[in-house]
Amino acid sequence: MTPITLTEIVAVALGGGIGAALRLITIGWASRLMGYGFPWGTFTVNVLGSFIMGVLVGWMTARWDAPAFMRVFLATGILGGFTTFSAYSLDFAMMWQDQRYLPALLYAGGSVVFSIAAVFAGLGLARVAFTP
Repeated sequence: MTPITLTEIVAVALGGGIGAALRLITIGWASRLMGYGFPWGTFTVNVLGSFIMGVLVGWMTARWDAPAFMRVFLATGILGGFTTFSAYSLDFAMMWQDQRYLPALLYAGGSVVFSIAAVFAGLGLARVAFTP
């Protein structure tokens, strides 16, 4: 693996800002369109971001040998700022395509279970630490 360059760091930072702004816009739009009783906005960015990640990586693999700064600007920056679920989905897909089924399933299930458990742990810690 090559060292990360300053150009790549700046590309990720700029792309992340763009992606986060797009996430805010998309969540607002989807919530207004589909209602507020279910987290439609987050669901939409997760699914849409994962689809775009698949198209982007497939295109870069098949047709476009993008420079490193452009790959991280688009995938890690914009899509990472839009939704990290796209990176999670791509990691799973790459393991699955490599026929690494057990690690892929452990990664998928473990990420969901441990991430949700971590949120509850963080909420509990915050209640204990910050409640007067």
